[in-house]
Amino acid sequence: MNGISKARVLLFLAVAVGGCALDLWSKSYMFNRLGMPGGQTWWIWPEYFGFQTSLNQGALFGIGQGQVWLFATLSIGAAGAILYWLFVAGAARDGLLTLALAGVMAGVLGNLYDRLGLWWTPANFGYPQHAVRDWILLQYGQWIWPNFNVADMLLVGGAGLLVLHAWWMPVEAPRPSSSGSKTLPGV
Repeated sequence: MNGISKARVLLFLAVAVGGCALDLWSKSYMFNRLGMPGGQTWWIWPEYFGFQTSLNQGALFGIGQGQVWLFATLSIGAAGAILYWLFVAGAARDGLLTLALAGVMAGVLGNLYDRLGLWWTPANFGYPQHAVRDWILLQYGQWIWPNFNVADMLLVGGAGLLVLHAWWMPVEAPRPSSSGSKTLPGV
């Protein structure tokens, strides 16, 4: 695989599979404990931080409500692009890039599982719900952050690592042309 070590493949699989499993387990636990949206809120720090179930048929911050199949299709495309970039194009030779994309993949897969309606709770009687299960609640007074989940944290963390990688990544010096002549950029 383009000189990619087994350790990088294992790193990717551990984070992607482990993160996705943690996300799906936490969603299942919270929805079984708190029920479908409209139920109780489990406060950890009253009026600031707690757990409350909600369903999102859109994407980030609920944008695109009802476009579940569009976002499912985009998720499948993103997963394919990540695998191609890492293991065909060879980006997995870089450890930080592998870690970042593994986090993104974990989040993509966790939310894709929900969008495809592969989950159920006793509260929805086993009928497919094509929506992402969110359960983490943050608020301050009248300000309420949209509920989110572990997959969302993995997506944001992975994207943040991508930004750091792009910022810290050394820029390669331009290579001289094979003829040995020097050319000016843009000429």
